[in-house]
Amino acid sequence: MDFLQTDLTDLHAKLVNKELSAVDLTKATLENIDATDSKYEAFITVMRDEALAKAEAVDAAGIDPNNVLSGIPYGIKDNMVTNGVETTAASRILEEFKPIYDATVVEKLSDQGAIGVGKLNMDEFAMGSTTETSYYKQTKNAWDQTKVPGGSSGGSAVAVAAGQVPFALGSDTGGSIRQPAAFNGIVGLKPTYGRVSRWGLIAFASSLDQIGQFTRTVKDNAAVLGAIAGRDARDQTSSDVPVPDYTASLNGDIKGLKIAVPKEYFGDGIDEQVKATVRAGIKQLEALGAQVDEVSLPHTKYGVAAYYILGSSEASSNLQRFDGIRYGFRAENVKTLDDLYVQTRTQGFGDEVKRRIMLGTFSLSAGSYDAYFKKAAQVRTLMNEDFQNVFADYDLIVAPTTPNVAYNFGANEDDPQVTYMNDVLTIPVNMAGLPGLSINAGFVDGLPVGMQIIGNRFQEETVFRAAYAFEQATRLFEQVPGGAN
Repeated sequence: MDFLQTDLTDLHAKLVNKELSAVDLTKATLENIDATDSKYEAFITVMRDEALAKAEAVDAAGIDPNNVLSGIPYGIKDNMVTNGVETTAASRILEEFKPIYDATVVEKLSDQGAIGVGKLNMDEFAMGSTTETSYYKQTKNAWDQTKVPGGSSGGSAVAVAAGQVPFALGSDTGGSIRQPAAFNGIVGLKPTYGRVSRWGLIAFASSLDQIGQFTRTVKDNAAVLGAIAGRDARDQTSSDVPVPDYTASLNGDIKGLKIAVPKEYFGDGIDEQVKATVRAGIKQLEALGAQVDEVSLPHTKYGVAAYYILGSSEASSNLQRFDGIRYGFRAENVKTLDDLYVQTRTQGFGDEVKRRIMLGTFSLSAGSYDAYFKKAAQVRTLMNEDFQNVFADYDLIVAPTTPNVAYNFGANEDDPQVTYMNDVLTIPVNMAGLPGLSINAGFVDGLPVGMQIIGNRFQEETVFRAAYAFEQATRLFEQVPGGAN
C-alpha cells in the first residue's frame, strides 16, 4: 500500500464500505515498508506481530464509521514508549529496552482503532537536525536520497513523505517536526505546549518538548490532532482547554485574516530562493483575502543561543537517569559503581548527546548559573513578549520554516554550530510555547521549501484554516517524490 495518492477520508471510506479490511490494509502497509525501507531507512523497529493482532481486533469489533482513524496504520517516533516493543530514542544506551506501558498518545490512538506499525528513526534523544546522530541507521530524504531528511523526527517525516504510512507521530523541541516536514514537503504541526500529553515521551527538554504529527494534507493533520489532544491527568503540564473539531473550519475562506510577516525571518543567512518561494506563498495568502503586514520580532537573534543553554540544561538533568542499572545498555568489565556510570555513559551516548549534557551541566553550575541559564530564561521571556505584542494585532505569523532546503550528508560535520543555526526560524515558537505548522510552499532545485504558519496559544484552528486555504489553492501536495516537480 502506497499512501501518496490517498488521504484518511478515502481510506476510511474503503474500510467502512468493506473494500478493505484493517488486516488487508495493515498487511499491505507492512509489505510496502519491507519493499521500500532499504531505500529510505525510516524504521528502527517494525511492529509486525503487534500491528496484525491489533488489525484483527479492529476488524472483529468493526470499523467505527464515525472515526476517521479507525483501522488506519501509522508510525511512531522512537522516543515514545510502546508496551513490550523496543524503544531506543535512537541511542545505544536504550538498546533492547522494552517499556511496560504505552505513551498517552499511543494509548489514545489505539483506543480509536489506529494501528501502530513501527518505531521511526530519529536523532539520538531528539538531539539533532538531520537524523545523522542516530546510533542505528541513516534515514534518507524522501525526494533525494543523497540529502538529509531533517531532524530530529527525520524517520517520521520520510515515512509519510515516501508513502509508507498515512501519518506519523513526532516530537518538536526546537523545530524537530517542522524542519523535517519542510525538507520532505509535507505537513508537520508542533502544537501549543500542553495541547498534547507528553506522558511516555522520553524527555529531552521538558519545558520545550511537544508531541505532534506529520501528514500529507492539512485536513489529515487536523484530524490526527483532534485524536491526540486533550488533558491527561498523568501529565501535569497538559492543558484542560477544550479540544475542538479542527476539521470543521477548513472551508478555504481566510478573507480578513490578519497575517504578520517578521522581517527578522527574512534576514541574512536565509537562502534567497527560499525567501522568494515563501514570499510567493505569502502573496497567495494575500490573494485569498488575507491582510499582510511586515512586523518585527526583535529578540529573534538571541533565540538559538538561549535555546541551547535552556534545552541542554534540562537535558543534563533528564538524561542522568540513564546509568546502566535500571534499563538499557550496561558497560561490561567495570570495577566500581562510579566506573559503571562513567563507562556506560561514555559508551552508550553519542557525541552530540555528550556535547549537550556538558553544555547544560556547565550552564547550571554554581559559577555559571546567573551568567548563562538565568540570562537565557530572561531572553525567553522577552521573546514571548515579542510574540504577544504581534498577536495583539494579528491572527497569524507567516515565514520560512528553514533557512535552506535539504543539504548533503556530512555537510556540517566539522562545525555543529552551523547545524544548530538551521533551527533559527523554528526555535522561537518552542521558546514561547506556540503552535507552528510547516507546509510545502514550492520547490528549489527539485527540493521542497517549507512555509511556517505560527498562531497564538491554542489557536491551531486558525493555523489549519490558513494552511488549508493555501493547500487547496496551490495543490502542491499532489506533487510527490518520484513525480514531476
